[in-house]
Amino acid sequence: MAETARRRRSGGGAARRAARTTTQVETAATILRNIPDFDLLNDEALEIIEANAETVLAEVGVAFVENPAALARWRDAGADVQGETVRLPRGLARKLCSSAPKSFTQIARNPDRAVEIGGRNLVLAPVYGPPFVRDGGGRRYATMADFETFVKLGHMSPWLHHSGGTVCEPTDIPVNKRHFDMLMAHMTLTDKPFMGSVTEPSRARDSVEMCEILFGGLKDRTAMVSLININSPLTFDSIMMGALETYATANQACIISPFIVGGAMAPVSVAGTLTQVLAEVMAGVAYSQLVRPGAPVIFGAFVTSIDMNSGAPTFGTPEAAQITYGAGQLARRLGLPYRSGGAFCGSKLPDAQAAYESANSLNAGLLAGVNFMLHACGWLEGGLVADFEKFVMDADQLGILHKMAQGVAVTDESQALDAIREVGPGGHYLGCAHTQTHYENAFWRSGLLDYKPFETWAEEGARDTRALASAKVEAMLAAYEAPALDPAIRDELRDYVVRRKSEMPDAHI
Repeated sequence: MAETARRRRSGGGAARRAARTTTQVETAATILRNIPDFDLLNDEALEIIEANAETVLAEVGVAFVENPAALARWRDAGADVQGETVRLPRGLARKLCSSAPKSFTQIARNPDRAVEIGGRNLVLAPVYGPPFVRDGGGRRYATMADFETFVKLGHMSPWLHHSGGTVCEPTDIPVNKRHFDMLMAHMTLTDKPFMGSVTEPSRARDSVEMCEILFGGLKDRTAMVSLININSPLTFDSIMMGALETYATANQACIISPFIVGGAMAPVSVAGTLTQVLAEVMAGVAYSQLVRPGAPVIFGAFVTSIDMNSGAPTFGTPEAAQITYGAGQLARRLGLPYRSGGAFCGSKLPDAQAAYESANSLNAGLLAGVNFMLHACGWLEGGLVADFEKFVMDADQLGILHKMAQGVAVTDESQALDAIREVGPGGHYLGCAHTQTHYENAFWRSGLLDYKPFETWAEEGARDTRALASAKVEAMLAAYEAPALDPAIRDELRDYVVRRKSEMPDAHI
């Protein structure tokens, strides 16, 4: 520890000098909803779903596979454990869930970019998990260079609050070592908060240890949110649960998220799917509280339906929106932050289908009361592809969520009676005092879309939205500068990564 402290002190002056010369990137504050949530279900329907979820937990049970320690914890908590199936007496899961915080703060290395997750807040994070990327050259496997490009774009995007996690899967690095490089990118190329690795429990431990270096010790602070997917239906595998155990023990936040494709991993009905989602989330959250009471968790709901002809997942559908709304109500009744929504689409290109489906999904997420929106930009082809152009298209549209969430002000100034009197019948408002005072901030402005006259648009090359987005990507990357980081911390992180990588052979599965 003395050596670490000495190295950091020696790098402090360099860090301060770097901070003074680094271009500051503006990021909008976390969205605070001043609009009501859309409550789709009445109290009777919610009570029926909650009772049915308790029935599922008590009679059907959940499987905790290849995890004797988890089975022991459940047995000690009063559950009926038979083989790897855990049946929870009615009320046990909900009672355990009550110790999870209603909201929590995720720190960032730039303190101004820490986020509060829960309450009326909405935090926006980019796409997560695609093995492929798409750019001007077409669709291909993602590389680490692609990953770093997405982190830079996320850092430069004013409406994104969060750097995310596996923004794409860098397939040019061995499976067991790529998490080091991804974490280094999040820790050095941006100063927004980020996510940890969950693909193996040891990688979760690496994530915690790297955060200890980055933040000079965590001291029970939450520095990461990590995605713990449930193997729906009703199965908790040892890999994900091992990561959850690591993070919960260290007071790091986990999104407990069923992975639902309606008709395949859950019933085809909305009420049936909501019953399964609630049962799975309650079991996962309850288990996190067995590991560490008070560990921060998020009620997750990734939900899509299925095309019954092709078997492909579909997005932006009314059923998915209904489940998103209903799950939000259930999360609020459980007293937990809520994760859902995103710029979901099934399209192969950033085209009209992608735009329609993404807009439907984003708006549903806003109105459903989502607190942490993963996949808010860059998602394409059912999550198989992260697209650079769609990343900036979606990120631009996230500004609309910020504006919508503000609600409608009815102040003396916004009532504009003086303007109406000034203009009178038959006039126009372009030159009136009220317009001149407020015109710069009166309306949300896209930083991407084209509103020029036809003649100007034609003279500039008649560019469609994809072409505009491609130019925007180039401009953002040209303007990018890495945020300042103490060189001693950077060196210590690099030394840690080199040492840990040297301790294991490459693995490609």
